[in-house]
Amino acid sequence: MRFSKTFAAGIALALVTVIGGPSDVGRAQAQEMKFFKIASAAAGGTYFPMAGILANAVSNPPGSRPCDKGGSCGVPGLVAIALSSNGSVANVNSIQSGAVDSGFSQSDVAYWAYTGTGVFEGKPPLKKLRMLANLFPEHIHVVVHKNSPFQKVTDLKGKRISIGLQASGAKVGALLILEAHGMKENVDYKAEYLNSQQSIDRIRDNQLEAMITVTGYPNAAISELATSVGGRILPIGKAERDAVKKKAPFYADGIIPKDTYKGIDADVQTLTVGAQWLVTADANEKLIYDITAALWNKNSRKLLDNGHAKGKVVQLSSALDAVGIPMHPGAAKFYKEKGMQVPDIK
Repeated sequence: MRFSKTFAAGIALALVTVIGGPSDVGRAQAQEMKFFKIASAAAGGTYFPMAGILANAVSNPPGSRPCDKGGSCGVPGLVAIALSSNGSVANVNSIQSGAVDSGFSQSDVAYWAYTGTGVFEGKPPLKKLRMLANLFPEHIHVVVHKNSPFQKVTDLKGKRISIGLQASGAKVGALLILEAHGMKENVDYKAEYLNSQQSIDRIRDNQLEAMITVTGYPNAAISELATSVGGRILPIGKAERDAVKKKAPFYADGIIPKDTYKGIDADVQTLTVGAQWLVTADANEKLIYDITAALWNKNSRKLLDNGHAKGKVVQLSSALDAVGIPMHPGAAKFYKEKGMQVPDIK
C-alpha cells in the first residue's frame, strides 16, 4: 500500500488552517483524534481522486469549527486519509488483514472475495468485509491510439495489451472481457501489468497497442490521451457482453456517452460494474454510523458535485445497489433510519 503524500499534506494543511493559534492547538490536543484509512487505487484513475473527496467529506479534525458555523461537517475528531494502492483485489485483502480501515472495490470483486468464489476460488473467504455504500458505476474502457487500425477487440490478438496491475479489479474485468472474446492471457496477446497512467504514456509513445481498464468516466489518464495525440474506445459486442454477464452477474450493459472524451463522437457500447466503499467488520458501529451520515449530508453533496465529474452520480438513492456482502451494522442502522430496505446478507 502506497501512502498518498499529496493528500497527507492536504490534511496537515487543513489541521493548521482550522486550528489556528496556540490556544486552539491546546484544545485540539485535548480532543481525541481518530485516523481512518481509505484504500483507493493508483493515480490516473477515478478511485484515487474520489477517495480524497470522501476523506475530506467525512473528516473533522480536532479544533475544527462546528458544521453549523461554517466548519467541516464530518465526524468530530476524525481524520480520514486517502491511500493509493493497486486497486480492488489489493484493497479487500488489506481490509481483511487490518492494514486499512476501509477501501474501494468493484462489486464483483467484493462478492467473490467474501464468498471465496470466482477469482478467489480456492482461497479462504474474506469474511471481515462489510459494505458501507455503493458509490458509482464503473465502465469497461478498451482504449487504443486514435491512429491505430483496430476496430474491435479481436483485432488485438497478438498485440501488447495493458490489463491493469496484478492485484487490481481492472485486471479482473480485463480478463473477463478478453476471455469472452476467446483470448487467453499471454497466449493470444502479450499482457502488460500497468496502471492507467503508465498505459496511456506507452500508447501515446506507440509502445503499447491497447489498455483495458474498469473505471468511472471521465478517467484522467484517458482524457489526457484524447487531448494530446487522440484516442479511441473500442465497443464490446452484445454476444461478448452477454458472456461476461453470465459469468459475472454483477456486470450490466452500459454506454460511454459521446463527447465524454475529446474526439469520441459516438456512444460506445460497453459494460458496467459498481464501485463500492467497504469497511472492516471490526470497525466500531457508532463510528461507521457517523461516517455514513457524514457521507450523505448536505455539505458532502456539495463536495461530491464539485469535486469530480463522477461525484454527481454518488447518490443516496443508489447506495444499496448491487450489494453482495453484509452491510456493516453502523451503516445498516443509518439506511434503516432513512426508510431504506437493507439487504439481509449473511
